[in-house]
Amino acid sequence: MKILHYEDMEASPVTHEEVKGVTIRWLISREDNAPNFAMRLFEVESEGNTPLHSHAWEHEVFVLDGEGAVWKEGKEVAVGPGMAIYVPPDEKHCFKNVGKGIFRFICLVPMSAV
Repeated sequence: MKILHYEDMEASPVTHEEVKGVTIRWLISREDNAPNFAMRLFEVESEGNTPLHSHAWEHEVFVLDGEGAVWKEGKEVAVGPGMAIYVPPDEKHCFKNVGKGIFRFICLVPMSAV
């Protein structure tokens, strides 16, 4: 069993040409022998964003802190603490910080996607 505080895991910058101000912390990963899912914590700085993209696997997301927006079917939808988001396979999506503080969320993906 693994028990940790998220700050115990190093925050690494997400490097992609369309990413701005995003870090990732791998909370549960293949290194933990987790067979089915990876759990990541993303922190997005004010005015930061992930790229608009799609892929063959699903996401399960839970917003912890901050003011964000999710790109859904060509529109930005406001999201905030306590909200859960399901992104189906092959659906275009993007996460964006629209507030002044950190936009922080947990994201689970199938282990086969990492």
